[in-house]
Amino acid sequence: MAAHVRLGVNIDHVATVRNARGGAHPDPVRAAREALAAGADGITAHLREDRRHITDGDIAALSDLCAEAGRPLNLEMAVTDEMLAIALRHRPHAACLVPERREEVTTEGGLAVAGHEARIAPVVKALADAGVRVSLFIEPSPAQVDAAHAVGAQVVEFHTGRYCHLTGDDRAVEFDRLQAAATRAADLGLEVHAGHGLDYATAAEMMAIPEVRELNIGHFLIGEAVFVGLADAIGRMRTAMDEAPR
Repeated sequence: MAAHVRLGVNIDHVATVRNARGGAHPDPVRAAREALAAGADGITAHLREDRRHITDGDIAALSDLCAEAGRPLNLEMAVTDEMLAIALRHRPHAACLVPERREEVTTEGGLAVAGHEARIAPVVKALADAGVRVSLFIEPSPAQVDAAHAVGAQVVEFHTGRYCHLTGDDRAVEFDRLQAAATRAADLGLEVHAGHGLDYATAAEMMAIPEVRELNIGHFLIGEAVFVGLADAIGRMRTAMDEAPR
């Protein structure tokens, strides 16, 4: 029987809607609670430098919620002293190190680990020493996988945005790149996750990569929730993942 592939639900964009007008509605913590009830295996949230969606208060409340529920919180964070201090204060189950540029609308690619090992390795070590599982959000390339292993990460999460936007032969080539990178990561003892831009169809396609153990999906699910509700959107995603060939 194929291993259960975990679904992490990113609730950032519930906070984006809240912040567009101010106030407390819609509440991302309520969204996280409903996501867990609907079958999410964990919650993902990105605390950005400019606090454009998730805030420090959200992280505190999400930490409490996930602890009470016995489910993991995956904190996406830039490689900065500020974010490291916050992560060490809250000690989430996992921290995913991501690239961050203030002017970007959303994360545009993977973290450049190769060539920046000296900057990233101490952050990875500090988190790991505090009992936080460390993931690196990277492009599916052998150089980045090898660098992730070299700095001591336990997990790599492959950026699937490029795959989701390609079509035809180009998409097939990118799938092969994802598969090769996943094989390399598993050979090095790294757990493999994937995320960014995934919808029902592309999430199901990721199930054909046997090394994948977790998908983290946010924007699509929050958008679908406008039309069908969050529980139904997560339920449909769970079904798409479970029924896809492995």
